[in-house]
Amino acid sequence: MGYIYLALAIVLEMFGTTCMKLSDGFSNKLFAAGTLLSYGVCFYFSALSLKSLQLNIVYATWSGLGIVLAAVVAKIFFQESISTPGLIGIAFIVVGVVLCNFFGATK
Repeated sequence: MGYIYLALAIVLEMFGTTCMKLSDGFSNKLFAAGTLLSYGVCFYFSALSLKSLQLNIVYATWSGLGIVLAAVVAKIFFQESISTPGLIGIAFIVVGVVLCNFFGATK
């Protein structure tokens, strides 16, 4: 169940970040409200995930997948570019997240 809560936290954080971009510096009140609501709920689900998952796993997965999702959203919805070194860096982050999830947890 912890990974389900974590996935919800990641998706909601990405939604909140997208709303933040669309809020135009919080001048668009609808997107500003979406940002605040999304972040509040994503932290709630993150807290729930921490009941069954270790902090290092949660944070590595959240930040790593968040970077990947942010790059995808930026490219698809905002036509932002990413350099080849940036893509290589993201690939290293994904490898790190996989390693943390498969070999980083100790009880």
